[in-house]
Amino acid sequence: MEFEEVVKKRTATRKFSEKNIPQKTLERILKTASLAPTAKNLQPQKIYVLSSKRSLEKIDKISPCRYGAPTVLFVCSDRSIAWSDGEYSTYETDACIVATHIVLEATNLGVDNIWVRRFDIDGAKREFNLPDNIEPICLIPMGYADKSYTGNPMHTVRKNLEETVIFENNQ
Repeated sequence: MEFEEVVKKRTATRKFSEKNIPQKTLERILKTASLAPTAKNLQPQKIYVLSSKRSLEKIDKISPCRYGAPTVLFVCSDRSIAWSDGEYSTYETDACIVATHIVLEATNLGVDNIWVRRFDIDGAKREFNLPDNIEPICLIPMGYADKSYTGNPMHTVRKNLEETVIFENNQ
């Protein structure tokens, strides 16, 4: 798929079928995630691939937004290895760039997905027994849209560039 087509097609899927993602497809998505740029190439991301019944039940305890997806990528970041100047750390930014690569490559490969920030962070740390240095960033439920899913009505609604972009000569 051409890049512009991937970007236009990517949407938030809110109803998944039970169909599993083939392992090779999942591996390709994760390989693309590993290519994401991070500050000083420190790669602090930690991606938990969750698809067992037990893990998905834990996700359902901490978030109402799995939407029946058979796989959830739980994107976290290791604060202890992310670049920091003492006041600011790139752990969250780095993981968000990785998550963007995930959703775009998934879309490119025909895997539906949604980026979710609506979850209980403390609950996630407890449920998945995360060490103190690992910070949860987002959940990415993924799979294949249920045949009854009609799509996201807001998908094509975009502001005009004049509302979001400021050229220096217009200041």
